[in-house]
Amino acid sequence: MENINDYRPNSHNWNRERLETLKKLFPDLFTSEGNLNINELKKVIDPASVSETERYEFRWFGKSNAKRNAFTPSNATLIYDETRSVNPNESENLIIEGENLEVLKLLSGSYREKIKCIYIDPPYNTGGDFVYSDNYSLDKKAYWEQNGIFHDGIRIDTNTESSGRFHSDWLNMIYSRLLLARQLLQKDGVIFLSIDDNEVHHLRKLCDEIFGEENFLDCIIWKKRYGGGAKEKYLVSLHEYVLFYAKDIDEVDPIYIPNNPEAIERYYKLKDENYELRGPYRTHPLEATKSMGDRKNLIFSIPSPDGTEIMPKRQWLWSKERVEESLKKGEIAFLKDKDGKWTVHSKQYLKDENGDVREIKSFSIIDDIYTQHGTNEVIDIFGNAQIFSFPKPSTFLKKLIQIGCNGDSEAIVLDFFGGSGTTGQAVTELNQDDEGNRKYLIVQIPEATDENSEAYKAGFKKISDITIERNKRVIEKIIEEKKNRQPDLFNNGNKEDVTKGLGFKVFKLVKSNFPRVEFAPDPDKTDEENIELLKKYIRDKEAQMVTAFNKDELLTEILLKNNFTLNYKTTKQEQFKKNEILYVTDGEKETLICLDVVLDMETVEYFKKNTGQKFICLERALDTTKNTI
Repeated sequence: MENINDYRPNSHNWNRERLETLKKLFPDLFTSEGNLNINELKKVIDPASVSETERYEFRWFGKSNAKRNAFTPSNATLIYDETRSVNPNESENLIIEGENLEVLKLLSGSYREKIKCIYIDPPYNTGGDFVYSDNYSLDKKAYWEQNGIFHDGIRIDTNTESSGRFHSDWLNMIYSRLLLARQLLQKDGVIFLSIDDNEVHHLRKLCDEIFGEENFLDCIIWKKRYGGGAKEKYLVSLHEYVLFYAKDIDEVDPIYIPNNPEAIERYYKLKDENYELRGPYRTHPLEATKSMGDRKNLIFSIPSPDGTEIMPKRQWLWSKERVEESLKKGEIAFLKDKDGKWTVHSKQYLKDENGDVREIKSFSIIDDIYTQHGTNEVIDIFGNAQIFSFPKPSTFLKKLIQIGCNGDSEAIVLDFFGGSGTTGQAVTELNQDDEGNRKYLIVQIPEATDENSEAYKAGFKKISDITIERNKRVIEKIIEEKKNRQPDLFNNGNKEDVTKGLGFKVFKLVKSNFPRVEFAPDPDKTDEENIELLKKYIRDKEAQMVTAFNKDELLTEILLKNNFTLNYKTTKQEQFKKNEILYVTDGEKETLICLDVVLDMETVEYFKKNTGQKFICLERALDTTKNTI
């Protein structure tokens, strides 16, 4: 049965997919007309719930609407901004300027289950200007007028405690975005969410609902500043939080990260006969600090260097067989306590038996990176600390990304509250550190900077301008350092190898190229009548596009709506003489596409004979005789 939305170039319809999946699994829950029978569904889930009036759940004003909004398709599109892109052919990194809910909808088909790690630092609910109103559909013109006409960015709504919906407004904003974010994560993907005390308890409950309580990994405590707090009335608040969730905890491997130089310097100081192969070591008591149950195999004597036998007060951590093997390898250290008695310790070497540096488990407390480090980076990059207030340090993000990617050096890292662009810098520098090929995908709304701010005076009219410029300068600095360190690489034709991975493409959220998205159904007419009206609207309006549309922009929109990623590549097919046919692939999907307004019969005949190839063309390029392709 025809539907108006069948004629609109919308993004993926998650609501429809969820309903169709339910129907395939449980057809008995649907009426003969194909509609979901709510009462039958209730009987399956919990018969008692039909009469139940109270139950434990997390509710707030606007929750249902926020969920519907998350899965409602977008009719916007993205266009490539070549002028602000940097080395676009050297990398698959992306920076997207646009309202993040609409962008996530557009990406939800192309990047579904492709993201390994998400980090977001959403606006904290402190009563300032931050709440995204989600009025960015085409019937709300403010977004497009401010973004496309005034060029000064979007003014963000104010959320005040006096509104009566202080927490609800914030939860509605974050809820819809996290619902979509989950769709983008790989099965073993993870998400980090920075937050402070204002909403951490609400966000935890929200994430329990979206990701599942069982997929909660940890709550990381970040000590963000050294001290101070003379103005604090009660306690000196030094910390924030990072909630850490998996999409599916059963798919996540044990997490290890590379040992860092500071930790090596601090902890690995001792040397022995194994030093040449295994490096320095540190010690750890071999005696258990608490009982591990009735395990008699862990209670035995160990001979000390002077021949006396050492017995544990409780039990050892290792079995007798493992201790004897480790004694032969010199992997146990004997030390004396303050009373002169022998104590037994295991040696924890920097390297394993193959001479490779051991990876380590990360801690749930980060206490050696501070906000000031992030401010110092802004000064180093822009020369002015006031360009962006309180940015997260790139070292902080690098630590989280190492945890999140968990050894996957090809991972895609998503940040849809891009801010100053720290995530991009962290991914770039991390790749330089370990020769990885991680990609970043950053989304930042073109939020207007205050006209009295230092950022505005420096020429940054929008926050997204800062996002882009920061990552541009980071790349330029790395390339300059490489040039100074190895100038021969640039002089001998190897520049491409040196700059590989150091770049990004910029895309912008814009109105669809198809006027049909602006069609408004007449509420007084039937669905069939409105469909006929829409068809006429398409014929009249889009016929005017014949010479007006931008082929590159239209190509991106069509491919995006067909779930191609934004790093697609095109190759002109020279065998077609009468039409311009492009072969398009993003590494996974492929198609032939033609955007000519008329298809030559030679082209039509080719595709009649080669029906196995996917082919995309404009509707109006097919007249009634060519409709038989």
